[in-house]
Amino acid sequence: MSKQHNNLIRILIVDDHPVVCSGLTNMLSAQAGLEVIGSAASGDEALAMIQQDNPDLILLDLRMPGMDGIGVLHALKKMEAPPRVIVLTSFEKDEDIYRAIRAGARGYLLKDTTESEMVAAISVVAAGKRYIPRHIAARLADRMMRADLTAREVQILERLAQGSTNKQIACALDISDNTVRHHVNNIMGKLEVSDRTEAVATAIRRGVLSGTD
Repeated sequence: MSKQHNNLIRILIVDDHPVVCSGLTNMLSAQAGLEVIGSAASGDEALAMIQQDNPDLILLDLRMPGMDGIGVLHALKKMEAPPRVIVLTSFEKDEDIYRAIRAGARGYLLKDTTESEMVAAISVVAAGKRYIPRHIAARLADRMMRADLTAREVQILERLAQGSTNKQIACALDISDNTVRHHVNNIMGKLEVSDRTEAVATAIRRGVLSGTD
């Protein structure tokens, strides 16, 4: 059921960059039918404001200190009638897109998106539909077709990224060389690469490993 007041879409902006918050607030407040009810600089602050002010829609940054955007999305799932969420981020790594949509985001926009596209996305998502730009939707579809890496495989990938040999990984994780070799082969199969170096580079590019962000 819609919580909109007088047909206004009430928006909360969640981003730890004050310049982004004030720019978005000015831009969106000038639009008919939109009302920015406030901004939060962290996930925890956002959740407190949601409980208090009951916005219709949230523009949510993924990367924030403390609880990040994915944490906020998971927390919203436990609410009875949570606001709809559009992720607004500088990043379009496959893993970020995949995690955000899987955690319940209804839209995904990059911060360099145009004003008209942002307003269109807000209208579409507020009406209960999804808004994912075509090029991001294609990346998401590609990512969803690839099997998830297990926690153990990510652990081994992290050690590969540090330059560890199979023997060193086996020793550190207290498993056999053969088991490590089996995991490495699985990782390369899932990432569709032919060697360890390419596996690490691909994992960083897609956001499976954090790299240097």
